Amino acid sequence: MASYSSAAISSWERFYRANFINSLTGFKAVSMIGTVNEAGNLNLGIFSSIVHIGSDPALIGYVNRPVKAAPHTLANIQATGIYTINHIHPGILAEAHQTSAKYEAGKNEFEEVGLTAEFLENIPAPFVLESRVKYALSLEEVIPIKLNDTFLVIGKLISVFVNEAIVSADGFLHLDQVESVCSNGTDGYYSPAFLQRYAYAKPGIPLQKIF
Repeated sequence: MASYSSAAISSWERFYRANFINSLTGFKAVSMIGTVNEAGNLNLGIFSSIVHIGSDPALIGYVNRPVKAAPHTLANIQATGIYTINHIHPGILAEAHQTSAKYEAGKNEFEEVGLTAEFLENIPAPFVLESRVKYALSLEEVIPIKLNDTFLVIGKLISVFVNEAIVSADGFLHLDQVESVCSNGTDGYYSPAFLQRYAYAKPGIPLQKIF
């Protein structure tokens, strides 16, 4: 097994280093965030930093890059307080990746990449019609991360739209059945396969599988 020191990593070429570090953390959820500004302009961007914060209340976070690099999504969320997160499947993967392009303010990324905006239950932020798992959030908190000028954006769950067939009796979502993809790094995408579920682990008690 090779060993790389932080000093060695710091000496690498910029993009090689970025690819290495970005993929080091492993497979991550990847989704598109849909927003709208106060003028009614729609925005759509792909994010692979979406994380579960808590279940009660239901809170979900994502990391927004520095404002100079990615200004539109965060600005729209702060202006309206509402946004959507939309899973990606192989059928819309190329279109989803294209939303990472730096379009000018006011450009409708839905139209630019060939995806369809839809509006559900009077939620003002746009969903992706082609997405098979999608949910809306209301903004709760934006936490600046001073170390690199990024922001942890935390939202509270409003509504979820998903095919009931993938919801198990105990509430578990079988996302593999709707082909939700994951990512590694900024440009590698994967189709995850189900391996196993296990019951809640307790000391001294044999581990039980959930089928």
